Amino acid sequence: MINVGILGGTGFTGGELLRILAYHPKAQVKWVYSRTNAGDAIQKIHEDLDHFEHLNFTNILDWEIDVLFMCLPHGATAAFLEQNNVPAKIKIIDLSNDFRLNNREGFIYGLPELNKDQIIRNNKIANPGCFATALQLAILPLASENMLHSDIHVTAITGSTGAGKELTPTSHFTWRTGNLSVYKVMKHQHIAEIVQSITQLQKSFNQKIVFVPMRGNFTRGILASIYTKCTWTQEQTLIIFKNFYKDQPFIHITDQPIDMKQIINTNNVKISVQIIDGYLHIVSTIDNLIKGASGQAIQNMNLVCGFPENLGLNLKSIAY
Repeated sequence: MINVGILGGTGFTGGELLRILAYHPKAQVKWVYSRTNAGDAIQKIHEDLDHFEHLNFTNILDWEIDVLFMCLPHGATAAFLEQNNVPAKIKIIDLSNDFRLNNREGFIYGLPELNKDQIIRNNKIANPGCFATALQLAILPLASENMLHSDIHVTAITGSTGAGKELTPTSHFTWRTGNLSVYKVMKHQHIAEIVQSITQLQKSFNQKIVFVPMRGNFTRGILASIYTKCTWTQEQTLIIFKNFYKDQPFIHITDQPIDMKQIINTNNVKISVQIIDGYLHIVSTIDNLIKGASGQAIQNMNLVCGFPENLGLNLKSIAY
Protein backbone atom coordinates (compact mmCIF):
# COMPACT_ATOMS: atom_id res chain seq x y z
CA MET A 1 0.00 0.00 0.00
CA ILE A 2 1.34 3.42 -0.96
CA ASN A 3 0.52 6.81 0.56
CA VAL A 4 -0.59 9.63 -1.72
CA GLY A 5 -0.66 13.42 -1.31
CA ILE A 6 -2.63 15.75 -3.57
CA LEU A 7 -1.74 19.41 -4.09
CA GLY A 8 -4.68 21.46 -5.31
CA GLY A 9 -7.48 19.02 -4.55
CA THR A 10 -10.44 21.39 -4.94
CA GLY A 11 -10.62 21.52 -8.75
CA PHE A 12 -12.04 19.13 -11.32
CA THR A 13 -8.84 17.06 -11.71
CA GLY A 14 -8.31 16.84 -7.95
CA GLY A 15 -11.87 15.68 -7.49
CA GLU A 16 -11.52 13.01 -10.19
CA LEU A 17 -8.27 11.78 -8.60
CA LEU A 18 -10.08 11.35 -5.30
CA ARG A 19 -13.01 9.52 -6.91
CA ILE A 20 -10.71 6.99 -8.57
CA LEU A 21 -8.28 6.65 -5.66
CA ALA A 22 -11.18 5.96 -3.30
CA TYR A 23 -11.36 2.45 -4.79
CA HIS A 24 -7.73 1.88 -5.78
CA PRO A 25 -6.62 -1.30 -3.97
CA LYS A 26 -2.99 -0.25 -3.51
CA ALA A 27 -3.18 3.50 -2.75
CA GLN A 28 -4.53 5.52 0.16
CA VAL A 29 -4.90 9.30 0.24
CA LYS A 30 -2.93 10.63 3.20
CA TRP A 31 -3.65 14.34 2.64
CA VAL A 32 -5.17 16.87 0.25
CA TYR A 33 -3.52 20.29 0.37
CA SER A 34 -5.46 23.54 0.06
CA ARG A 35 -4.52 26.84 1.68
CA THR A 36 -7.96 28.41 1.21
CA ASN A 37 -9.93 25.37 2.45
CA ALA A 38 -7.59 24.12 5.20
CA GLY A 39 -9.60 22.48 7.98
CA ASP A 40 -12.71 22.00 5.86
CA ALA A 41 -14.06 18.55 5.11
CA ILE A 42 -13.36 17.14 1.65
CA GLN A 43 -17.14 16.83 1.22
CA LYS A 44 -17.58 20.58 1.52
CA ILE A 45 -16.11 20.86 -2.00
CA HIS A 46 -16.74 17.36 -3.39
CA GLU A 47 -20.15 16.55 -1.96
CA ASP A 48 -20.34 13.06 -3.49
CA LEU A 49 -17.14 11.80 -1.80
CA ASP A 50 -18.61 10.05 1.23
CA HIS A 51 -15.58 7.74 1.13
CA PHE A 52 -13.42 10.59 2.47
CA GLU A 53 -15.72 11.81 5.24
CA HIS A 54 -12.84 11.27 7.70
CA LEU A 55 -10.46 13.53 5.75
CA ASN A 56 -10.11 17.33 5.83
CA PHE A 57 -8.14 19.64 3.58
CA THR A 58 -4.83 20.67 5.10
CA ASN A 59 -2.22 23.41 4.65
CA ILE A 60 0.55 21.26 6.14
CA LEU A 61 2.96 19.44 3.84
CA ASP A 62 3.77 15.98 5.18
CA TRP A 63 6.49 14.35 3.12
CA GLU A 64 5.87 10.85 4.49
CA ILE A 65 4.22 9.89 1.22
CA ASP A 66 5.18 7.85 -1.81
CA VAL A 67 3.44 9.77 -4.60
CA LEU A 68 2.63 13.47 -4.96
CA PHE A 69 -0.04 14.51 -7.45
CA MET A 70 0.21 18.18 -8.39
CA CYS A 71 -3.10 19.64 -9.59
CA LEU A 72 -2.06 23.28 -9.43
CA PRO A 73 -2.79 25.94 -12.09
CA HIS A 74 -0.40 26.22 -15.02
CA GLY A 75 2.73 28.01 -13.87
CA ALA A 76 2.14 27.29 -10.19
CA THR A 77 3.78 23.85 -10.17
CA ALA A 78 7.19 25.15 -11.21
CA ALA A 79 6.97 27.91 -8.62
CA PHE A 80 5.99 25.43 -5.89
CA LEU A 81 8.94 23.14 -6.65
CA GLU A 82 11.32 26.10 -6.55
CA GLN A 83 10.01 27.14 -3.14
CA ASN A 84 9.69 23.68 -1.55
CA ASN A 85 12.25 20.94 -1.20
CA VAL A 86 10.30 17.81 -2.13
CA PRO A 87 12.33 14.73 -1.09
CA ALA A 88 13.84 12.88 -4.03
CA LYS A 89 12.26 9.61 -2.91
CA ILE A 90 8.76 10.94 -3.67
CA LYS A 91 7.36 10.25 -7.12
CA ILE A 92 5.86 13.44 -8.61
CA ILE A 93 3.06 13.39 -11.17
CA ASP A 94 2.28 16.90 -12.43
CA LEU A 95 -1.05 17.59 -14.15
CA SER A 96 -0.18 21.14 -15.27
CA ASN A 97 1.63 22.07 -18.49
CA ASP A 98 4.76 23.33 -16.73
CA PHE A 99 7.05 20.40 -17.59
CA ARG A 100 5.55 18.75 -20.68
CA LEU A 101 8.07 19.99 -23.23
CA ASN A 102 11.72 18.99 -23.70
CA ASN A 103 11.97 16.87 -20.52
CA ARG A 104 12.21 20.11 -18.53
CA GLU A 105 13.77 19.68 -15.06
CA GLY A 106 14.06 15.94 -15.68
CA PHE A 107 10.32 15.34 -16.11
CA ILE A 108 9.33 12.57 -18.53
CA TYR A 109 6.34 13.18 -20.78
CA GLY A 110 3.74 10.84 -19.33
CA LEU A 111 1.98 9.35 -22.34
CA PRO A 112 2.22 5.64 -21.45
CA GLU A 113 1.43 4.44 -24.97
CA LEU A 114 4.57 6.23 -26.19
CA ASN A 115 6.99 6.48 -23.25
CA LYS A 116 6.12 3.56 -20.98
CA ASP A 117 9.69 2.34 -20.48
CA GLN A 118 10.92 5.83 -19.55
CA ILE A 119 7.98 6.40 -17.20
CA ILE A 120 8.68 3.17 -15.32
CA ARG A 121 12.28 4.27 -14.70
CA ASN A 122 11.55 7.86 -13.68
CA ASN A 123 10.26 9.61 -10.54
CA LYS A 124 9.02 12.80 -12.22
CA ILE A 125 6.17 12.58 -14.71
CA ALA A 126 4.51 15.39 -16.69
CA ASN A 127 0.95 14.29 -17.39
CA PRO A 128 -0.15 15.16 -20.98
CA GLY A 129 -2.87 17.65 -21.83
CA CYS A 130 -6.38 16.46 -22.68
CA PHE A 131 -6.55 17.55 -26.33
CA ALA A 132 -2.94 16.43 -26.77
CA THR A 133 -3.82 12.95 -25.52
CA ALA A 134 -6.81 12.52 -27.84
CA LEU A 135 -4.99 13.83 -30.90
CA GLN A 136 -1.57 12.26 -30.64
CA LEU A 137 -2.99 8.81 -29.85
CA ALA A 138 -4.87 9.12 -33.14
CA ILE A 139 -1.75 10.16 -35.07
CA LEU A 140 1.21 8.30 -33.54
CA PRO A 141 0.67 4.95 -35.33
CA LEU A 142 1.17 6.80 -38.62
CA ALA A 143 4.33 8.51 -37.38
CA SER A 144 5.70 5.12 -36.30
CA GLU A 145 5.55 4.02 -39.95
CA ASN A 146 6.86 7.35 -41.37
CA MET A 147 3.49 7.87 -43.08
CA LEU A 148 2.86 11.55 -42.31
CA HIS A 149 3.69 13.61 -45.42
CA SER A 150 0.71 15.97 -45.63
CA ASP A 151 -0.84 18.54 -43.34
CA ILE A 152 -3.06 17.14 -40.58
CA HIS A 153 -6.47 18.78 -40.20
CA VAL A 154 -8.24 18.54 -36.84
CA THR A 155 -11.56 19.72 -35.47
CA ALA A 156 -12.09 18.69 -31.85
CA ILE A 157 -14.75 19.56 -29.31
CA THR A 158 -14.42 19.50 -25.52
CA GLY A 159 -16.79 19.82 -22.59
CA SER A 160 -16.94 22.73 -20.17
CA THR A 161 -14.83 20.95 -17.54
CA GLY A 162 -11.86 21.40 -19.88
CA ALA A 163 -11.88 25.08 -18.93
CA GLY A 164 -11.31 24.34 -15.24
CA LYS A 165 -13.48 24.97 -12.22
CA GLU A 166 -13.06 28.73 -11.97
CA LEU A 167 -16.07 30.40 -13.56
CA THR A 168 -15.46 32.37 -16.76
CA PRO A 169 -17.87 33.96 -19.25
CA THR A 170 -17.46 31.05 -21.69
CA SER A 171 -17.87 28.30 -19.07
CA HIS A 172 -21.02 29.73 -17.49
CA PHE A 173 -24.13 27.53 -17.86
CA THR A 174 -26.18 30.27 -19.52
CA TRP A 175 -23.48 30.83 -22.17
CA ARG A 176 -22.65 27.18 -22.87
CA THR A 177 -26.20 25.80 -23.03
CA GLY A 178 -27.47 25.62 -26.60
CA ASN A 179 -24.22 27.14 -27.82
CA LEU A 180 -21.01 26.20 -29.68
CA SER A 181 -17.88 28.22 -30.42
CA VAL A 182 -14.31 27.88 -31.66
CA TYR A 183 -11.27 29.23 -29.82
CA LYS A 184 -7.47 29.36 -30.08
CA VAL A 185 -7.70 28.41 -33.76
CA MET A 186 -4.32 26.98 -34.86
CA LYS A 187 -2.82 28.50 -31.69
CA HIS A 188 -3.71 25.94 -29.01
CA GLN A 189 -0.94 25.24 -26.49
CA HIS A 190 -1.28 21.46 -26.91
CA ILE A 191 -0.01 21.57 -30.51
CA ALA A 192 3.58 21.73 -29.24
CA GLU A 193 3.07 18.53 -27.23
CA ILE A 194 1.64 16.74 -30.25
CA VAL A 195 4.52 17.78 -32.53
CA GLN A 196 7.03 16.75 -29.85
CA SER A 197 5.58 13.23 -29.74
CA ILE A 198 5.21 12.87 -33.51
CA THR A 199 8.83 13.87 -34.16
CA GLN A 200 9.95 11.38 -31.53
CA LEU A 201 8.77 8.69 -33.97
CA GLN A 202 9.02 10.46 -37.35
CA LYS A 203 11.95 12.84 -37.16
CA SER A 204 11.31 14.22 -40.66
CA PHE A 205 7.82 15.49 -39.81
CA ASN A 206 7.49 19.20 -40.64
CA GLN A 207 3.90 19.45 -41.83
CA LYS A 208 1.25 21.67 -40.28
CA ILE A 209 -1.27 20.57 -37.71
CA VAL A 210 -4.30 22.69 -38.55
CA PHE A 211 -6.20 22.46 -35.27
CA VAL A 212 -9.59 24.06 -34.66
CA PRO A 213 -10.70 23.48 -31.04
CA MET A 214 -14.37 23.92 -30.12
CA ARG A 215 -16.24 24.52 -26.87
CA GLY A 216 -19.12 22.09 -26.45
CA ASN A 217 -22.38 22.50 -24.58
CA PHE A 218 -21.78 19.42 -22.40
CA THR A 219 -19.69 18.89 -19.28
CA ARG A 220 -17.08 16.24 -20.08
CA GLY A 221 -15.48 14.41 -22.97
CA ILE A 222 -13.50 15.14 -26.14
CA LEU A 223 -14.29 14.00 -29.66
CA ALA A 224 -11.78 14.75 -32.41
CA SER A 225 -12.24 14.46 -36.18
CA ILE A 226 -8.89 14.24 -37.98
CA TYR A 227 -8.00 13.82 -41.64
CA THR A 228 -4.90 13.73 -43.81
CA LYS A 229 -4.08 12.58 -47.34
CA CYS A 230 -3.07 8.95 -47.73
CA THR A 231 -2.29 6.22 -50.26
CA TRP A 232 -3.08 3.25 -48.00
CA THR A 233 -5.91 0.78 -47.97
CA GLN A 234 -8.43 0.38 -45.18
CA GLU A 235 -6.97 -3.00 -44.29
CA GLN A 236 -3.39 -1.68 -44.15
CA THR A 237 -4.42 1.19 -41.90
CA LEU A 238 -6.32 -0.99 -39.44
CA ILE A 239 -3.36 -3.38 -39.19
CA ILE A 240 -0.96 -0.50 -38.49
CA PHE A 241 -3.16 0.92 -35.71
CA LYS A 242 -3.94 -2.43 -34.11
CA ASN A 243 -0.31 -3.53 -34.15
CA PHE A 244 0.87 -0.23 -32.65
CA TYR A 245 -1.56 -0.56 -29.74
CA LYS A 246 -1.62 -4.35 -29.34
CA ASP A 247 -0.16 -4.22 -25.81
CA GLN A 248 -2.00 -1.09 -24.64
CA PRO A 249 -4.94 -1.94 -22.34
CA PHE A 250 -6.91 1.30 -22.77
CA ILE A 251 -6.79 1.76 -26.57
CA HIS A 252 -9.58 0.32 -28.72
CA ILE A 253 -9.35 0.47 -32.52
CA THR A 254 -12.28 0.01 -34.90
CA ASP A 255 -13.48 0.89 -38.39
CA GLN A 256 -17.02 1.40 -37.13
CA PRO A 257 -18.67 4.68 -36.04
CA ILE A 258 -17.96 5.69 -32.45
CA ASP A 259 -19.40 8.22 -30.05
CA MET A 260 -18.29 9.95 -26.88
CA LYS A 261 -20.60 8.18 -24.43
CA GLN A 262 -18.77 4.93 -25.12
CA ILE A 263 -15.79 6.21 -23.12
CA ILE A 264 -17.21 8.77 -20.67
CA ASN A 265 -16.24 7.94 -17.07
CA THR A 266 -13.44 5.60 -18.23
CA ASN A 267 -9.72 5.73 -18.98
CA ASN A 268 -10.38 4.25 -22.42
CA VAL A 269 -9.64 5.71 -25.84
CA LYS A 270 -11.71 4.71 -28.84
CA ILE A 271 -10.26 5.37 -32.28
CA SER A 272 -12.09 4.80 -35.56
CA VAL A 273 -10.15 4.79 -38.85
CA GLN A 274 -11.57 4.93 -42.37
CA ILE A 275 -10.13 5.57 -45.83
CA ILE A 276 -12.39 7.86 -47.87
CA ASP A 277 -11.49 9.08 -51.38
CA GLY A 278 -7.74 9.29 -50.80
CA TYR A 279 -7.98 10.62 -47.25
CA LEU A 280 -7.56 8.90 -43.92
CA HIS A 281 -10.30 9.99 -41.53
CA ILE A 282 -9.74 9.29 -37.84
CA VAL A 283 -12.18 9.84 -34.99
CA SER A 284 -10.69 9.78 -31.49
CA THR A 285 -12.63 10.16 -28.26
CA ILE A 286 -11.62 10.32 -24.58
CA ASP A 287 -12.97 11.51 -21.25
CA ASN A 288 -11.02 14.75 -20.75
CA LEU A 289 -11.09 14.40 -16.94
CA ILE A 290 -9.96 10.77 -16.84
CA LYS A 291 -7.73 9.67 -19.73
CA GLY A 292 -7.21 13.37 -20.42
CA ALA A 293 -6.13 14.11 -16.85
CA SER A 294 -6.68 12.18 -13.60
CA GLY A 295 -7.07 8.64 -14.94
CA GLN A 296 -3.89 8.96 -16.98
CA ALA A 297 -2.15 10.33 -13.88
CA ILE A 298 -3.16 7.19 -11.97
CA GLN A 299 -2.08 5.07 -14.94
CA ASN A 300 1.32 6.75 -14.61
CA MET A 301 1.29 6.19 -10.83
CA ASN A 302 0.70 2.49 -11.44
CA LEU A 303 3.67 2.34 -13.80
CA VAL A 304 6.15 4.21 -11.59
CA CYS A 305 5.07 2.17 -8.54
CA GLY A 306 5.32 -1.21 -10.28
CA PHE A 307 1.59 -1.97 -10.23
CA PRO A 308 -0.41 -3.42 -13.14
CA GLU A 309 -1.07 -0.53 -15.51
CA ASN A 310 -4.84 -0.82 -15.32
CA LEU A 311 -5.08 -1.28 -11.54
CA GLY A 312 -8.01 0.70 -10.16
CA LEU A 313 -8.93 1.93 -13.64
CA ASN A 314 -11.43 -0.69 -14.81
CA LEU A 315 -14.20 1.89 -14.93
CA LYS A 316 -17.56 1.45 -16.66
CA SER A 317 -18.76 3.97 -19.21
CA ILE A 318 -22.27 5.40 -19.19
CA ALA A 319 -24.57 4.20 -21.96
CA TYR A 320 -27.35 6.81 -21.71
